[in-house]
Amino acid sequence: MRYITLGKTGLTISRIGFGGIPIQKIDAAGTRKLFLQMKAAGINFVDTARGYTVSESYIGEAIDGMRGDFVLATKSMSRDKAGMAKDIDTSLANLRTDYIDLYQVHNPNMAQLEQVIGEGGALEALIEAKAAGKIRHIGLTAHSLEVFEKALSLDWVETIMFPYNIVETQGEELMRKCTEKNIGFIAMKPLAGGALDDAALAMRFIANNPDVTVVIPGMAEEREIEQNISAVCDTTSLTAEENAKIEQIRNTLGTQFCRRCNYCAPCTVGINISSVFLFDGYLTRYDLSGWAKERYGAMEKKASDCIGCGICETRCPYNLPIRQMLKNAAERFDK
Repeated sequence: MRYITLGKTGLTISRIGFGGIPIQKIDAAGTRKLFLQMKAAGINFVDTARGYTVSESYIGEAIDGMRGDFVLATKSMSRDKAGMAKDIDTSLANLRTDYIDLYQVHNPNMAQLEQVIGEGGALEALIEAKAAGKIRHIGLTAHSLEVFEKALSLDWVETIMFPYNIVETQGEELMRKCTEKNIGFIAMKPLAGGALDDAALAMRFIANNPDVTVVIPGMAEEREIEQNISAVCDTTSLTAEENAKIEQIRNTLGTQFCRRCNYCAPCTVGINISSVFLFDGYLTRYDLSGWAKERYGAMEKKASDCIGCGICETRCPYNLPIRQMLKNAAERFDK
């Protein structure tokens, strides 16, 4: 296993980490088996979230007697102080620990980020929890380049998590700035929400970028751990054949794949377009239909609310047929 320092946190972590979304579809016993295998293999970085239903609880049970072998990261979508304080205590209870190594503000938009850092915002709870020893470091996750760039200017941000994979490379310039500022960069969505079939190539692509501190593929099977370790720990440069295949993948997915850049926003009727496509990906690729439908169902505006004005398509830098994609998503979620 290769190890690296997680930016200014000073934490020593494995170059490959564990993404806690897919374990929602197994059980606590299966999660325990995965963690025993990860411990043996040297994977020590674990990421989950308050929003991942049973994920925190499964992980808490799985690390019983092994807390010192793992660096735990979780996150909350609470934007105010009271909500964040409550979530931190819930995470501590679920994870069965008295401290969490990294607690992250989970995917705020620009307005929500202003709330987080404002008076009575979530940041106050995070700072107090850090002073009390409940959490040790603070980070932020994002899907928006605008939020990513803003996070780089915030002195309390020690890590940034952002999508990075073969077809989502829009963050590379800001990733380089993470390296310059000694902010740990956590690469999420390494398989583009399951859109990439060649997992080994996808992981090799990410591991070849020195600006990536750690990559966190979601893993629910022991064979996935072995495959991902092999790919990430292969330090050889990408071959001409691999680079050619990467270009082929980009050409195939580039016209039909939402990268969640949010340039299409705002929607005329208020649909969060990128979130619809995110949940649709979980529905069709991650085998998490219940989880995806629950979150889709909580959206104020659904894909079926699209009025077909097409303004979003004029803004999309990838020329996606957004109206048709929304129609397709609506049909799948309404089944």
